[in-house]
Amino acid sequence: MARLNVNGKTFDIDVESNMPLLWAIREHVGLTGTKYGCGVAQCGACTVHVDGAPVRSCVMPVSAAEGKKITTIEGLAVNGALTKVQKAWHDHEVPQCGYCQSGMIMAVTALLNSKPKPTDADIDGAITNICRCGTFQQVREAIHAAAKA
Repeated sequence: MARLNVNGKTFDIDVESNMPLLWAIREHVGLTGTKYGCGVAQCGACTVHVDGAPVRSCVMPVSAAEGKKITTIEGLAVNGALTKVQKAWHDHEVPQCGYCQSGMIMAVTALLNSKPKPTDADIDGAITNICRCGTFQQVREAIHAAAKA
């Protein structure tokens, strides 16, 4: 059994301690906004926040997440109100296929929480998520817009 705090709610789930957090969130908690992309922490589609830090959940075992605050894409908006990053994503029409976007938004949210006015170099260093549609220019524009909001 594992006890996870996801988006402010406690979940007791019967899983192996080495199960990747991604699968616990998707299959046992029932939140499917966090996506599987590569399984080796390269693409970032599975990014969630663990105690406020961006984490690639496909390689983090459930045992390492117990007792910590996990936030998924479903936990960002409060009472239906989009965050400034989510609003910038919409306003700048960032998503094309959208598959990588939840992980990208989670990574950008963490960046802006730690560095509210990032430079392009800060963005390049922190946002290593991969978008196969190539929306990187729109991502950068949306990040700068969110930083100004």
